[in-house]
Amino acid sequence: MDRAAWRRFFLALLALTLSLFLALYATSLRESGRYVLGAAIAVISLLLAGLVAIKVVPYLARRTALDRWMTKVEYEFTWEGGAYLAVIAVIAVAALNTGNNLLYIVLSCLLAGILVSGVLSRFMLAGLELALVLPEHVFAGQPAVARLRLANLKRYFASFSLTLSAQTPSRRKRVKPGQALEPAILNETLYIPYIPPHSSVSQSVELTFPRRGRYSQEGLRVSTMFPFSFLRKAHTVPSRQEALVLPKVDPTEEFYEILPLLGSEVESYLKGRGHDLYAIRDYQQTDTARHVDWKATAKARQLKVREFASEDERRLGLVFDRRLPNARAETLEQFEKAVAFCACLAWHFYEIGAMMRFVTDGFETSMSPAAEIIYPILEKLALVEPVLGDVPDTESLFRDSPSATEGFRIILTCRPRGSIPTEQWGSSYFVFMDAL
Repeated sequence: MDRAAWRRFFLALLALTLSLFLALYATSLRESGRYVLGAAIAVISLLLAGLVAIKVVPYLARRTALDRWMTKVEYEFTWEGGAYLAVIAVIAVAALNTGNNLLYIVLSCLLAGILVSGVLSRFMLAGLELALVLPEHVFAGQPAVARLRLANLKRYFASFSLTLSAQTPSRRKRVKPGQALEPAILNETLYIPYIPPHSSVSQSVELTFPRRGRYSQEGLRVSTMFPFSFLRKAHTVPSRQEALVLPKVDPTEEFYEILPLLGSEVESYLKGRGHDLYAIRDYQQTDTARHVDWKATAKARQLKVREFASEDERRLGLVFDRRLPNARAETLEQFEKAVAFCACLAWHFYEIGAMMRFVTDGFETSMSPAAEIIYPILEKLALVEPVLGDVPDTESLFRDSPSATEGFRIILTCRPRGSIPTEQWGSSYFVFMDAL
């Protein structure tokens, strides 16, 4: 309890009561002919009332939760309400022209209906609390089931016929010039017929996010036409929500085309990185020429290759070069395809239980099991933005990528093929964005 505010309230009430008695006493003095004394007491009464208005009323107003009963409500006429007003106008004209008391009674009942409708609809929108619960991980292009909970905090009054919809762009939070507007989380309309007093209802909502990135929702617009549908009243229930949508990890056509080539390169590299001879077998088209055993080939008169025992588990480095030469639409589209392809690769290595390291400009992970770093990688890819133009040191990203002793590298880049350092080709597989 705010004792200081209550104390000032009762003092103000006492001062206004005294001001009223002084005003009545000043009136009686004026009627008895004592004008000077009556004027003086009237001035004291006005000063006392003005002191309360200046000192007490603003103090109490600052400590009152005005937003509970001064909620900003938007009004929108329906066609039913327009027809109802037209009927009221006709009856009002008829009552004024004829002076018929029955028409005045009918007119007053119709006006009372508007008053009752406004009061009841205001009660429907008061005391509402909203919460939207999203899954822990949401992927672009994949349906996600969210849980919407709308609570009625009113103790004795229920809420009927509520419609929830997203805020229009004009009602959403303003952004600074040049700043992108984050897309909304919920764009569909939901209808809730009834919420009992001092309780809540929950509803499952299936959401599909078209693209990766950050989504936000400042609140939802709650509207009602209860009870007579004369007006649609609406106001925004604040509920700050944010969602980070991860890139799509469903394999694409390009992924299925490149994965066999990539798999053969990885297997060839991993078999050849040990020092202990494992076996000598027939040459296959996917084998590298540096593992050909020429002595065995000469004896058998058939190409033979050496297989070495792998020294450790499958270790891979995933490098994403986010530099772009320009900002044309096709280049940005290739960049988005590269992000999705990189997410597919990371998810694939997570499913096969590989050791992985991820490197991009300003972010890198250590060589760890893919299960431990998969979601930090996807979260980074969800927010990654292209860097336009070249940098002075064009090979810094490749030097910072995993060395040959740490594993095979897969590098996604938009650079021309002739700009790749020669020493990188032996232990790296390059995926060029223009090929996706």
